[in-house]
Amino acid sequence: DKKPADQANHINLKVKGQDGNEVFFRIKRSTQMRKLMNAYCDRQSVDLNSIAFLFDGRRLRGEQTPDELEMEDGDEIDAMLHQTGGAE
Repeated sequence: DKKPADQANHINLKVKGQDGNEVFFRIKRSTQMRKLMNAYCDRQSVDLNSIAFLFDGRRLRGEQTPDELEMEDGDEIDAMLHQTGGAE
């Protein structure tokens, strides 16, 4: 399995919002997803608590890593707005 070291360590991921807007991220395979989630929310000016991140239909948790999730380069994550109760 001959990959350049850099490619083996980093992965390009695409986060797709409900509006079809795509944001691209490059993170280490060992980096917690929380970092990507926070960066996405910063860029979109949305509250982290108002977004559910889904990969293969499963909700992502902040402490998970691309390695744990067996993500491949170029994989897509869905960012879904979810209604939180009592936020007026």
